Amino acid sequence: MPVNTQAGEPRRPPFHAEAARRLREALGMTPAHVAYGIRAAFGIPISPATVASWERGESAPSETELTALAGALWCAPGDLLDAPGTLREYRLALGLATADLALRIGMDRAAYERLEAGGKWSGNDRQAAALAALMDLPLPALIRFTGRDGTLADLLTSAATTRWQAYVRPVGKVVPLPKARLQGILQELHSEYQATMTATLNWSGSGSAEESGRAGRAFLDGILAEFWARAGERHPHETPPSAPRSPGHP
Repeated sequence: MPVNTQAGEPRRPPFHAEAARRLREALGMTPAHVAYGIRAAFGIPISPATVASWERGESAPSETELTALAGALWCAPGDLLDAPGTLREYRLALGLATADLALRIGMDRAAYERLEAGGKWSGNDRQAAALAALMDLPLPALIRFTGRDGTLADLLTSAATTRWQAYVRPVGKVVPLPKARLQGILQELHSEYQATMTATLNWSGSGSAEESGRAGRAFLDGILAEFWARAGERHPHETPPSAPRSPGHP
């Protein structure tokens, strides 16, 4: 069963093939044992060859198969995934069904499913906070999943190119960081942007305006990443995969 990214692009869960193999071997099981466990406990007809194919990275389990594989290996689904990058991947790592997750954060199930499929965030601040807490979302991921990354990028661009002091409060409404910390970050971004423009003017000589414009645009194109790096917030794709749990601790 294909898994959609936040933008709606079909993808499978980010399966960690090596982790699956290590967990199986630690339990003293063969692919045949795993296939039998999945079939007996979950009623899913999986062959030993399919299990071996997953472990070699030639194919990946669907959402249902991933949950069953985790049960057969006595681990959490998150132990079998690489770093999540989409909202659905974060949910899969917790082993939650969409209905369970929607109930826990107080959101209509259909509205949540639309969000996973690439739809716009329709929840409120309380639901966003519940989503972040339940999934242990990095702040950049929460901002992206709730559709505020475009707004943040626009505010940061204005702060870097005009008077940064005027944007401390608007940025703070989007990103819940201490005011003093935001002031320092916005001042740094403003100073670096201005330094980039000035340095390019000095390097370019007679053709400076065009070169300076290109350098400035390049800086602004990456301003979100620059902001998160200075904020010290981990990016979703930089989260290391979960360490395999010991047998007997699902």
